[in-house]
Amino acid sequence: MEISAAGRLEVRITPDDVGKRVSVRCRYEHGSAQEKFTDTVGVLTSWDDGVLMITRRDGENVRIPESALVAGKVVPAAPARRRGPAASYAELARVASRGWRPVESERLGEWELRAAAGFTRRANSVLPLGDPGLPLDAALEAVRRWYGERGLPAYVQTATGAEGTQELLGAELERRGWVREVTAELWTGALAPVADRAGGAGVVLSREADEAWLARYRRKGVSEVALRVLGGGPSVWFATVPGAAGEAPAAIGRCVVDGRWAGFAAVEVDPGRRREGLASEVMAALARRALDEGASAGWLQVETDNDAARALYAALGFAKHHTYHHYRAPGEGDARTAAEEGPREDTASGPGRS
Repeated sequence: MEISAAGRLEVRITPDDVGKRVSVRCRYEHGSAQEKFTDTVGVLTSWDDGVLMITRRDGENVRIPESALVAGKVVPAAPARRRGPAASYAELARVASRGWRPVESERLGEWELRAAAGFTRRANSVLPLGDPGLPLDAALEAVRRWYGERGLPAYVQTATGAEGTQELLGAELERRGWVREVTAELWTGALAPVADRAGGAGVVLSREADEAWLARYRRKGVSEVALRVLGGGPSVWFATVPGAAGEAPAAIGRCVVDGRWAGFAAVEVDPGRRREGLASEVMAALARRALDEGASAGWLQVETDNDAARALYAALGFAKHHTYHHYRAPGEGDARTAAEEGPREDTASGPGRS
């Protein structure tokens, strides 16, 4: 907090600092025998009618009355990362998009509109990296029209918590009634420790998702469109740990190698074979193949409530880089198909999900 020469806390932010990362302290028990304070750090996304809104790293919006402020200052755009390979949000967003390709896409300025018949939100949402070339309301109307022509709800993917993320866009979407439906995290880590973690014994690698691999995949009734998304990417590998005769594989995984990056997804283990280290074996085998192709860093996406997967990836040296969110246009229901319960995430599930 900022402290004046006289030793007093000072508020050194104004409405002109909207869009900057700030640290504020506010008093929430004023006048009591022992006043209490709370600190908030995040991006100042609005300051209207005497109320500040600060978006924290995880996307949570905190509203603070101006009258409660006792100190505040602008802080660096993003804290220094202590773990994992250095990367900007924009670099990782583009790599992740190439690793989970839609079957159809179109540019709207610097935004990318993506569609894949409703198979996962990531392949059926806007990736807004830059200026759409239109005022925001006009751009959002164009987005809704484009997805409406394809019989899909309109989604916009945004991110929070790293340099260059889109806290301001998320706040504008919420102001317009867009509904945040999904929050997940993108983690990064070095590949070599993953490859060294386990032997990868018994893991079979293939360029295609065969019937055995799909038998373990958590999405049943995978469509032709889903197969195109699964198989799309610069260099795609599928890993399988065979199960008993006539049974689905004990474990599977998917990896996309793209330059220095290797992206992991669909790491799934037979519920009856958990705690045998099979997820680590799958990750190790895929990591070694990625290293052979020249990659050095890994990324994966994990849901915030998947504690087992998060523990595994932390043990492998991964750490959160940023949080991402999907916003659905107001008044539009979630798309449903016979094969899919609406567009969902397809993260590196890990041992805790079947």
